[in-house]
Amino acid sequence: MSHLQKKPFGTHGKVHEITPESAGWRYVGFSLYRLRAGETAAEATGGREVILVMIEGRAVLSGAGRTWGELGERMSVFEKTPPHCLYLPNGTDWSAEATTDCVIGVCSAPGSGGHEARRIGPDGITLAERGKGTNTRYINNIAMENEDYCDSLLVTEVFTPAGHWSSYPSHRHDEDDFPRITYLEETYYHRLDPASGFGVQRVYTDDGSLDEVMAVRDGDVVCVPRGHHPCGAPHGFEMYYLNVMAGPLRKWRFVAAPEVEWIMRRDA
Repeated sequence: MSHLQKKPFGTHGKVHEITPESAGWRYVGFSLYRLRAGETAAEATGGREVILVMIEGRAVLSGAGRTWGELGERMSVFEKTPPHCLYLPNGTDWSAEATTDCVIGVCSAPGSGGHEARRIGPDGITLAERGKGTNTRYINNIAMENEDYCDSLLVTEVFTPAGHWSSYPSHRHDEDDFPRITYLEETYYHRLDPASGFGVQRVYTDDGSLDEVMAVRDGDVVCVPRGHHPCGAPHGFEMYYLNVMAGPLRKWRFVAAPEVEWIMRRDA
């Protein structure tokens, strides 16, 4: 198995924990909790800002000195309804008490204290179509650069229909050369429907120094430190992923792979 592909290390409680140290990079962190009704989780943000994403189920969330009430609505991520999320700046803490079985994503990146704690969604998040033909997919933007809630984080959800491609045409964002391109590390938390299925993700550089092709299963995380990173959903299996990106500049600018530049021009 590729060193970029992370399997959950359990079925209950905290099942993923990706830190800059464990990933060998500088910015992005991602953890995942699977809680049963009545169970709790709690963490301090330290020097990092955090977005809690209620991927599935409901929980009462507290953080930054206040209670935010019960957040969450969809019982299955494939309902595609807008997520309920909570932004917390660095130097605070948070806790969650599950009111149903739930899945909580913990997205993190360096924080500078530039923004206050706040709820994000479901109001203001609208499922948007992107792409053409079998490159069509559907996006819930949680905190991309147009949403000025964060110091570093960029977070979005993507739903890829069965038989379609996503994060495609292949592109990279691994150089700090704005406005041409920005350096952004990225994680993909994958889900499949049915859960017995699989998807495909390739991570590769133009010079071939990195070229990994992974069969991703329901619940896997893929780390993208550099290079192009397209995904494919086989016929019969819908793919969801939660993206977390961060780097020195909170802008998403990318460069297409040479072999797909003609597709970018055609579909522009």
